[in-house]
Amino acid sequence: MSNAQPNGQWYPPEWPDRIRALAAGELTPVSPRRAATVLLLRDGAAGPDVHMLRRRASMAFAGGAYAYPGGGVDPRDEQPVRWAGPSLAVWAARLGFDEGDAAQAQAVVCAAVRETYEEAGVLLAGETADTVVGDTTGEDWERDREALVARELSFADFLDRRGLVLRSDLLGAWARWITPEFEQRRYDTWFFVAALPAGQRTRNASTEADRTVWIRPAEAAAGYDRGELTMMPPTISTLRTLEPYATAAEALEAAGDQDLTPVLAQARLEGDELVLSWPGHEEFTKIIPVGGEG
Repeated sequence: MSNAQPNGQWYPPEWPDRIRALAAGELTPVSPRRAATVLLLRDGAAGPDVHMLRRRASMAFAGGAYAYPGGGVDPRDEQPVRWAGPSLAVWAARLGFDEGDAAQAQAVVCAAVRETYEEAGVLLAGETADTVVGDTTGEDWERDREALVARELSFADFLDRRGLVLRSDLLGAWARWITPEFEQRRYDTWFFVAALPAGQRTRNASTEADRTVWIRPAEAAAGYDRGELTMMPPTISTLRTLEPYATAAEALEAAGDQDLTPVLAQARLEGDELVLSWPGHEEFTKIIPVGGEG
């Protein structure tokens, strides 16, 4: 169970104890798992809408919170795939990997495309480097999607079976956040933006979500500010950065200028209080009494 703060910030009740344990040297941080998530955009009458899903309340991590399609990297995401767009070396540099870590960069990009298909039914791939598949709602597509979710089929084999090229050029890297060291489930997550391909439709294909919406970033942010929509800091932060753009194409064009410096929460002791903060994102700062419950 998690607590929404007055403005909708996701804040699990166990965090204060875990922060105190970390500060006392009684908690060993777990290594974060690589992950990717996609801010899927489509143009609306008042600007681009973003596709969001609400995680089921029963989920152990961020239950009830609104998020984007995404998830952890599958080790098989490093398998060779037919590739279109920037080279793996270019992606490695953009995503912050060391020179020679092209396979890891590919895995993150593949995870972004794969998870978007698994959770939203949208596939950023085509038969050639300049085409994108159309409707993916048929029964044969659904069987393949379910096989991907069940890890019975790797994404590389899925693309190869259908003769498809992964369109990495349809993605723009937008942000990178790392789950705090005191959290039990940690992710090193790259956020991407992408436009909904013509002819494709989103659907709630995720077993982890009980609702999906297309919503203007400003409207979603206002719901968060009123405490009506629960979100994790990375979600509301990336939503706010989308607000200035009039079209999905404008957002994609701006992706190359976004700062991918990892954002990692910090906890420090100040007198009788623990201060939880995300550097550069002061709105998420939380003051926790050392002897209290937060």
